[in-house]
Amino acid sequence: MQEDFLHYIWKHKKFSFANLQTTANEAVSILQVGTHNLHAGPDFFNAKIKIGEQLWAGNVEIHIKSSDWFLHNHEKDKNYDNVILHVVWEHDTEVYRKDNSVIPTLVLKQYVHTTALESYQKLFSKKQRWINCENDFASVSDFEFQNWLERLYFERLERKYQDIQSMLSASKNNWEAVLFKMLAKNFGLKVNGAAFLSLANSFDFSVIQKTQSKSPSLEALFYGQADLLNEDIQDPYYIVLQKEYRFLKQKFHLSSNSVSPLQFFRLRPPNFPTIRLSQLASLYHEQVNLFSKVINVKRKEEVYDLFQVSTSAYWENHFSFGKVSKASKKKITKSFVDLLIINTIAPIQFSFAKQKGKLIDEAIVSIMQQVASEKNSIVSKFQDLKPISTSAMQSQALIQLKNEYCDKSRCLQCAIGNSLLKGK
Repeated sequence: MQEDFLHYIWKHKKFSFANLQTTANEAVSILQVGTHNLHAGPDFFNAKIKIGEQLWAGNVEIHIKSSDWFLHNHEKDKNYDNVILHVVWEHDTEVYRKDNSVIPTLVLKQYVHTTALESYQKLFSKKQRWINCENDFASVSDFEFQNWLERLYFERLERKYQDIQSMLSASKNNWEAVLFKMLAKNFGLKVNGAAFLSLANSFDFSVIQKTQSKSPSLEALFYGQADLLNEDIQDPYYIVLQKEYRFLKQKFHLSSNSVSPLQFFRLRPPNFPTIRLSQLASLYHEQVNLFSKVINVKRKEEVYDLFQVSTSAYWENHFSFGKVSKASKKKITKSFVDLLIINTIAPIQFSFAKQKGKLIDEAIVSIMQQVASEKNSIVSKFQDLKPISTSAMQSQALIQLKNEYCDKSRCLQCAIGNSLLKGK
């Protein structure tokens, strides 16, 4: 039995209201169950309850056992002074107010509807499952799913907003710098994301602005900070970059001590950090004031146009320094830009609008709906249960659902879990 289930029972009135009595045999009439509080303090605010002949207005606290009141130290917390009813599953001790009067207790166990209890037990059975509701997942209506997925997507954006706020604070409120750091991390993908971010954090963004007029200078900056220019490689371009980096290092007092090592192992050559860093350098060489452009895109095709860049000429027949390979134009692919839309463009547009107190532009949702659903193990398993993800917005929502609700057994805060408990 979870306390959250008792919150659910109380909030949705899944118990018999007839002949309710406190443990002191006083009649209870519930006029309003109150407003569910999801933060610190009593579980329900502003309830209206008649106990005996007295009408009370105040808060309701819910526990599995009455003694949990003391386990949670509520007797020492003035926030609980206005509790008018203690609702429990089992009554094992009296609870007193500061004036030594007993707080009325209602034992919910004997009044709960059998169907609600059976649905709860079915949902939280001890069988090993990928998610608790996988046997009934497909029975929930598409309409209910889509509404919940949209809410989940914005929950995920809110979490990313907190991360962006931290980056913004560290960057002295410089949105251009935040965008660069986010792009750097996502250009590194899963394997080198953290290392690319450490590289972006190793110098002030003003260094980018002072060097972006020359593509070799940007490449020298990135490769030098990534510790890729310390070998004795007799390659003309490599030697040019070494010389340029020595100049930049002295001019801007650069240090690479905080930069994490890059990984090449098990990466396909197009994802080698040498290639991705060159593409990132080309992007910032070609696109001045990138943030103002990113924040105003409305359609997926506009993002494709903005990120239509490739490596510098040297990398057209190289994947690593000094090793010639078959010539090929190494452009940023549309599938890679889709990842940037998901992980950078939409989150930074949302965060900028939220911080400025603007209405969240429907274009954010529109762009995410234009991008195809991601393909990963979480999305695939949900798709096996019920084919519901056709866009990146929905696949992001499913990741949020699995990580923040299913894995934590927060079925009682989930619209799908609630629907199943209601028997719909």
